Amino acid sequence: MKSRRARHVAGDQGGRSARVYHQLRDLIVRGRLAPGARITEVEAATKLGVSRTPLRAALQRLQQEGYVIASHSGHRARVFVAPLTREDSTELMHIIGEIEGLAAHNAALLNPPLRRDLVATLTVLNQKLARAAAAQRPDADTIFKLDVEFHTAFVVAGAGPRLLALHQAIKPQAERYGRMYAAALTDAIHKSVEEHGVVIRAFAVGDADAAQRAVIVNWRNAAARLSEVVEIAGERGSW
Repeated sequence: MKSRRARHVAGDQGGRSARVYHQLRDLIVRGRLAPGARITEVEAATKLGVSRTPLRAALQRLQQEGYVIASHSGHRARVFVAPLTREDSTELMHIIGEIEGLAAHNAALLNPPLRRDLVATLTVLNQKLARAAAAQRPDADTIFKLDVEFHTAFVVAGAGPRLLALHQAIKPQAERYGRMYAAALTDAIHKSVEEHGVVIRAFAVGDADAAQRAVIVNWRNAAARLSEVVEIAGERGSW
């Protein structure tokens, strides 16, 4: 059996690794670590104020989740921020659509008072999104945040712990694309607003299958729109 001190050290390392993971993931999602940028252990450990042991554990987790990739040369592995590509964006958005579709199915089966509250919240958010998109100078950050809030509202309402954990692990990867290409996507937001309206109407009548379908369609259409933008604007960080 491990001694109390050994368990304490292991727990401390695990806590540091989790902190480093979240710090690095946030930097990647927000674009502060650019797609294709190399992450060196010495530099990253120094900047984050940790040893290389928790850093390596964090990088391994980030690699498993697709935020970083490793390029092996001999016995050494060089770690890079995962690139943003059309193929990856389409796969991500289709996966998220399935996850959020399940959450929407569950949310549509909530009791009527809870559903009414959810519909009211979603309606307000979608109206704000429509106004933001119709502005003379649409603010990409505002539009991005409102869209995230809209989807988060029904996911939190309908997802169980496992589904929510899956969503929280993969959704930030799609947010990388939203942040990078937000300005180019603002012209198509009115289409998302219309698709959100279909989602809201399904919740309003408690039609679980329709809500699930509407969310999946919204994400698949978003994937197609993003694919066009990436094709025009170019992929980021790919070789």
